[in-house]
Amino acid sequence: MAAAREAKRLLRKDIKRRLMQLSDSEKKRQSQIVTNKLLEHPGYIQSQRISVYLSMPDQEVHTEGILQDMFRQNKLCYVPQYIGSVMNMLRVNSMEDYESLPKTKWNIKQPADDDKDREDALLTGGLDLIIIPGLGFSKFGDRLGRGKGYYDKYQTKCQQLTGKKPITIALAFNEQMCNDVPTTELDVTIDYVLFCDAV
Repeated sequence: MAAAREAKRLLRKDIKRRLMQLSDSEKKRQSQIVTNKLLEHPGYIQSQRISVYLSMPDQEVHTEGILQDMFRQNKLCYVPQYIGSVMNMLRVNSMEDYESLPKTKWNIKQPADDDKDREDALLTGGLDLIIIPGLGFSKFGDRLGRGKGYYDKYQTKCQQLTGKKPITIALAFNEQMCNDVPTTELDVTIDYVLFCDAV
């Protein structure tokens, strides 16, 4: 376990370095390609209740285009709310609603801690699809997160509370793809990883 932790730490450092070397225009270009792949993916097309991360522009594939498409198609959109060690997925109703969300200290929008009016995905039928961020991925669905385990825990909670496992799709820049990602028994494998060079 200690060896895996150290291997993850070193890989995180390496991927962050790679991402820092990517220009904003290249991130935008790759984000558009990966977004188009997602919008054509059967897992997305067939899903109605979808959670999507709100991207950190410097380190993650941008997700605003996905939000726009979801509202156009009247899909139900849920976004992360982090409180302490817990992540919830709460409903956002429109691009205007999204724009009105406050920003966290990491400069990411999320529903406010005291926002009690939003629908919680797990209390109203669960999710069909979770669009997952991360720092690094393998083609086989191994994922390197940021070390807090939010998405791994949330997938387990989905299964416990709703009895079904949502489809999971990760979005990645080419620079986030790795031949091998160190994992432990707590890491949940992703169903599909979409990136520019993926066939």
